[in-house]
Amino acid sequence: MKDVSGRVGVITGAASGIGRGMAESFAAAGMKLVLSDVRGDALESTTQDLRLRGAEIIGVPADVSKPEEVQALAEAALDRYGAVHVLCNNAGVGAGARSTWEATLEDWHWILGVNLMGVVHGVRSFMPILLQQEVGGHIVNTASLAGLNTTGGASLYAVSKFGVVALSEHVYLELRQMGANVSVSVLCPGFVNTQIQANSEHLAREFSTPSPRTEGEFADAFRDWFAQQIAGGLAPREVGDQVLDAILADRFYILTHPEYVPGIERRTQRIVTGENPSAEPPANFDSFLKLLEERGISFPRWNRS
Repeated sequence: MKDVSGRVGVITGAASGIGRGMAESFAAAGMKLVLSDVRGDALESTTQDLRLRGAEIIGVPADVSKPEEVQALAEAALDRYGAVHVLCNNAGVGAGARSTWEATLEDWHWILGVNLMGVVHGVRSFMPILLQQEVGGHIVNTASLAGLNTTGGASLYAVSKFGVVALSEHVYLELRQMGANVSVSVLCPGFVNTQIQANSEHLAREFSTPSPRTEGEFADAFRDWFAQQIAGGLAPREVGDQVLDAILADRFYILTHPEYVPGIERRTQRIVTGENPSAEPPANFDSFLKLLEERGISFPRWNRS
């Protein structure tokens, strides 16, 4: 897409964080918007705020893990604007650092239901709309750097995001093979200044049966460090601007943090040379090791790279 002014964009998980950042960027570019989120009050607040800034916008609450609600979102967008040109499957939740085998099946169903199946439902409901339009369209699926690299922790989240990357790549190729006027991007952000930690904990209590919070000095230190990284992360509006640029340039991979690229290269090289997996810590992981040292906590061997 070379111009988005006057086009219609649908964004899930849009009440805050990256979703709201996209909404602000798209609105500034002259797009008409349909915002969606499972949190109705937060969605209403965001929609009202952007409307006061001059955006042409509506809000439609939806739980993306439920296909019928995503289908209703698509129908609401068509009812309001008669078209959809950009879809951002952005809704997602965090999963903490509980080990793969300690997580409950409810944990797995919830994380995959939102992070991966939410994207599947979005593609299934909206792709027919985009393909029927002569002007085409663009889909942006939010994954994560955790979908391109492994750290030895947060396996549920990583599995869901690796799935989003694989799904996005396949959909992109399928569209190219059929010569469709629809394209795809996958967003793989690093730390962004959002409320994902607090929101995920709240939503887990409301919509799932989460396993008990992991306790202990190490777990507490990791949560504190993660919160610090999020607080000092990239502004959501900056991510929104990068997403808009990628749509206009038809760029598939959206890597918001260049400092993490060497880690992706190292992982790829290990695959090519047949090496066994190795944890690839974040570029600023030294700050976590320093925090552990300050608290007198030993670093678990299983998490070493």
